[in-house]
Amino acid sequence: MRVQRQPVHTLDKLDRHILDLLQRDGRMSMTDLAEAVGLTVTPCTERVKRLERDGVITGYHARVAPAALDAGLLVFVEISLSSKSDRSFDDFRREILCIPQVQECHLVSGDFDYLVKARIREIGQYRSLLGDILLRLPGVTQTKSCIVMEEVKETLFVPAQK
Repeated sequence: MRVQRQPVHTLDKLDRHILDLLQRDGRMSMTDLAEAVGLTVTPCTERVKRLERDGVITGYHARVAPAALDAGLLVFVEISLSSKSDRSFDDFRREILCIPQVQECHLVSGDFDYLVKARIREIGQYRSLLGDILLRLPGVTQTKSCIVMEEVKETLFVPAQK
């Protein structure tokens, strides 16, 4: 399980501004970033390195069009397990991490245990994902799926400024 470390330092206004800018453009040069936040390059670079070291910045990524990689169909699957024990959750977690079509998996409260986000090529592949893979995971007793008809908004941006 991915555990977010708590930052060693409290985030100030400049840190938050840096985070907003880097979320919008992770390829921004340190010179441009420093200018945008009103610092010189060295202290700006030191702040970014501290944010990385403290686990506030967890990585830099290229966003890729899913359809370009034959993964244009987005599905969400609600999954219920037969048992709510630590062992059941650990067994499920270990297996779901190995499924490449699964982009996200969240343990949730409510009428089901996990919410899974997966991307696949087309509806025919959905049957295989559900029947041959997800329903065979340890402890799975029930699923309920939603096929996305239109993606209205999808973002990784987390507003940093208060």
